[in-house]
Amino acid sequence: MHKYEELLSSFKYINDILEIAIDENEEELYKDTVKELIILLKSFREFELLILFSGLHDEFNAIGSLHAGAGGTEAQDWVEMLFRMYSRWAEASNYEIEILDYLAGDEAGIKSVTFMVKGAYAYGKLKCEEGVHRLIRISPFDASGRRHTSFASFSVLPEITEDIEVNINQEELRIDTYRSSGAGGQHINKTDSAVRITHIPSGIVVQCQNERSQHSNRLAAMKILRARLYEMKQRQAQDNLQSLKGDYKEIAWGSQIRTYTINPFNLIKDHRTNLEIGNVQAVLDGGLDDFIYACLHKKSNI
Repeated sequence: MHKYEELLSSFKYINDILEIAIDENEEELYKDTVKELIILLKSFREFELLILFSGLHDEFNAIGSLHAGAGGTEAQDWVEMLFRMYSRWAEASNYEIEILDYLAGDEAGIKSVTFMVKGAYAYGKLKCEEGVHRLIRISPFDASGRRHTSFASFSVLPEITEDIEVNINQEELRIDTYRSSGAGGQHINKTDSAVRITHIPSGIVVQCQNERSQHSNRLAAMKILRARLYEMKQRQAQDNLQSLKGDYKEIAWGSQIRTYTINPFNLIKDHRTNLEIGNVQAVLDGGLDDFIYACLHKKSNI
């Protein structure tokens, strides 16, 4: 049976049960059926996503990177909050998350972090999160209790699989090893396990450091490099096409996609879709799906 027909049949069945529960005043039956309805609505939303996905690599794993903007500790704390948000979202979506590179803040927070999100359509969902995220709040680091604005950027790439051709000449790579400085246990700084790879022709630099071996870090760094080179190739093709069309607008620092306001009121507004959500904490705890769905609908004009 077609998936849509299967879901529609389930909705009709649950609706009939709900009517029976209401007519016969069966409170327990009603509660149990509502729980089943919630599960079914989630299944319907997942099915809807398959229609909304249109990108060439939407079904791939995602490589995400967060970077702090100007503002020192404030911005670095904001990056840590965002990384927690994406980690919670990944966990709730039954995705696996793996830290590839981590640079801790000077006093608190995170300067930058690169991570892999593994699961079906991870890239298709997270590509909607790419851009600058702005936070407005009373700073916990300001003794005067003043309100601060912090910025952090999020970029995302699909993990490029081996069957997609990306030509990398090993002679054009400079590979450096160094001691890791991120999270990963006390033993992490005792060996030169971190790897930095520079692709000389393009100037692209990638790095990977965690508690694993130098060999593992090198493999992970090569994955990031493949994704960056593939993105550069795709972007060049798009730029060539856009030069014929005109009206190209690059995502630039300050052109935030979303503003998170914690003070003087609680509100998150997505500036692309105009979706507003008042429960800021729920979103920071990983409740991103409403924003992702709104973005995908807008991109698909559905």
